[in-house]
Amino acid sequence: MLNYLIYTAAGLILCPLLPGIINKVKAFFAGRKGPSIFQLYFDIFKLLQKEAVYSSTTGWIFRFAPVVNLCALTGALLLLGGPGCTYMPFSFTGNLILFVYLCGLARLFTVLGAMDTGSSFEGMGASRECEFAIISEGTILAVFCGMLMILQPGSFAIESFWKAGTGTVIWNRYTIELVLFAFAFFLVILTESCRVPVDDPDTHLELTMIHEAMILDNSGPDLAMIHYAAALKMWILFALAGCFFLPFKWSECLSCNLPVLLLFISGGSVIVGIVESVMARFRFKKLPQLLCGGFACALLGVILLILFK
Repeated sequence: MLNYLIYTAAGLILCPLLPGIINKVKAFFAGRKGPSIFQLYFDIFKLLQKEAVYSSTTGWIFRFAPVVNLCALTGALLLLGGPGCTYMPFSFTGNLILFVYLCGLARLFTVLGAMDTGSSFEGMGASRECEFAIISEGTILAVFCGMLMILQPGSFAIESFWKAGTGTVIWNRYTIELVLFAFAFFLVILTESCRVPVDDPDTHLELTMIHEAMILDNSGPDLAMIHYAAALKMWILFALAGCFFLPFKWSECLSCNLPVLLLFISGGSVIVGIVESVMARFRFKKLPQLLCGGFACALLGVILLILFK
């Protein structure tokens, strides 16, 4: 139980560092000093001190959406746990499916909140979010099915995947399939985190926005919850990628597992920063092709497992 609480607390406390790491990497490639790695903490603290402003056209959904978004992603973190947890209070067969639905619930209320404003720009961003979410959620489920076939954890529970682990023997045997799944899951992380080449979180041009277009009318504590929830979602996805793709078995020693997991999540943020530094955002007509390519990679991995396992 102590291990579980430490992993959960680490996710809740350290997740705002991930956007800071990405911005630092981007600043390094641009030859700038860049903002502090703790900038998101400062922004959240500043926003919490302000008062939220609501348009007369918005209803209760707009005010409720940031709360549901944050609560759903916090619930996903509570289901995630970590390596070496011998006790997880929310562990049950099939909680991996609930994990996906909680992430979908967070997206649903974000989209509904954007549409509740009556703004054409926010409605446009909501439409784009739903279009890309269809492909990314299918990719996630395909990766989950493939990892279930490879690891054979015994149940569709996240705890079982942590216990099974992806050792070097499994990597040597299923190298092609795991590479396909890892590439597809990395595209999912970029899509769900609204990063380049799918989206640019730093843009201020409404016609090119996706996630940022949906939160144009949010302010104060509501905007703070949205920014925090976005960082938390990135942490959750990287932690799940560590569960699936790190090439060794997890032990029950917290002092061994936690530094490795933190290093992997930080390294993933560095890779995202490098991708954003060397690539530009794709045109919207090209994004479905990119995401369908990720889904095709995941589906190809599943087919190879079925045919040659």
